[in-house]
Amino acid sequence: MTHELSAVLDAVGPRLRAIRKQRGSTLEQLAELTGMSVSTLSRIESGRRRPTLDVLLPLAQAYRMPLDELVGAPATGDPRIRPQPVNRDGVVWVPLSRGTDGLNVFKQVLPVPAQTPERLDQQVHEGYEWLYVIAGKLRLALGDKDFLLSAGEAAEFDTRVPHAIANAGHRPLELLIIFGRQGERMHLRARTK
Repeated sequence: MTHELSAVLDAVGPRLRAIRKQRGSTLEQLAELTGMSVSTLSRIESGRRRPTLDVLLPLAQAYRMPLDELVGAPATGDPRIRPQPVNRDGVVWVPLSRGTDGLNVFKQVLPVPAQTPERLDQQVHEGYEWLYVIAGKLRLALGDKDFLLSAGEAAEFDTRVPHAIANAGHRPLELLIIFGRQGERMHLRARTK
């Protein structure tokens, strides 16, 4: 059994308890709905017993949830990413990757600033970053240099170099960000004729 599968199975009991409590049900009510004993349900929720399919199916029916959602199963077979945008201080982040340990991809939308700061607060961290401007104008402060990038332009840099970005235009800035914590570099290959 893989470590990932074992971790998912170990999390099923606490997940089932959280779902039950979120719905305001007692073990007694759930036992009545599923036909299982309170002690069986209690042992499953506490992790002292791993649930089998004949236990999970009645629970999925009782909660009216798909089985994979009930147990928190990792997505399989479907390559689609279903992004959930996050708004942080007016900046919209849309994750476009699954957030694994490798490269992480985001679409970012920065609003038009009320005023353009003369100096950007730069940060430093481990990793490597690649930016691609979809629409608008990007100001990239990289160490002691400033760069302006327009739609269709890209930049890549080591994030251990002090850096910051800002919207330098009069419309929202849309960009793609590819970030690798391990310092991976992007390699673009063009075909030659």
